[in-house]
Amino acid sequence: MGVMEGKNGLVIGVANDRSYAYYIAEALKSQGAGLLFTHLPGEKMARRAIMAIKSLYGEDEAEPWIAPLDATNEEEMESRFAAAAERAGGKLDFLVHSIAFADRRYLEIGKFVETPKDVYLQALEISSYTLLSMARAVRPFMKDGGAIIAMSFYGAEKVAPGYNVMGVAKAALESTGRYLAAELGRNDPTIRVNIISGGPLRTLSAMGVGGFSSMLDIVAERNPIGRNIEGAEVGATAAFLLSDMAAGITGQTIYVDGGYSSMGM
Repeated sequence: MGVMEGKNGLVIGVANDRSYAYYIAEALKSQGAGLLFTHLPGEKMARRAIMAIKSLYGEDEAEPWIAPLDATNEEEMESRFAAAAERAGGKLDFLVHSIAFADRRYLEIGKFVETPKDVYLQALEISSYTLLSMARAVRPFMKDGGAIIAMSFYGAEKVAPGYNVMGVAKAALESTGRYLAAELGRNDPTIRVNIISGGPLRTLSAMGVGGFSSMLDIVAERNPIGRNIEGAEVGATAAFLLSDMAAGITGQTIYVDGGYSSMGM
């Protein structure tokens, strides 16, 4: 029996079969979790996401629940979360937040100072504020307590050339997670909130960051384990944090980067 047996939750952010959310969903499913999914609006994005999600399920398994979601539309979010909870029997046990966005024209080395206000605010809204709005939307359905995780990157703490406004947004995401953990941890029942800071992975969104290929080379060279992280390793950590095995862990940013963040030089 897996550590997530009997638990149901929402996975937000599967873009394709190379996204962190995909690896997290794969790990959760292998541990017995019941999964419900949302995808970005738009035909192209939907097609890619649905194909990846369905690849997790065998022919003899029931079709997964999948719905479009514009995360900036809070009324739509509340409606989708309520529908997901209804499908799961009236409650949800966990939430995976794995969405982020910034205009790629400003994710280039030397472009941060040129970031316009609307681009800056859009990155903050989609990449960090949505964690707060999703926590608020899922809270009524975590009737027996629950766990929330979101995805970050070391560029939230230290400068990663080309990460730019996304680094600012991820710093806000990590802080949002801590404040949510402090407040929701006092709930009865308790809701835990943690952040995973994963190493660089060749995801669709990561490829929009200028200098990303160099980042992979540098991390592999300086990493204590001598290589870049694999998506499955982040997935396994997510399954642990969302399970009852991590009942004493909240308000933390957990680094799954092969130890790169521990190095001084």
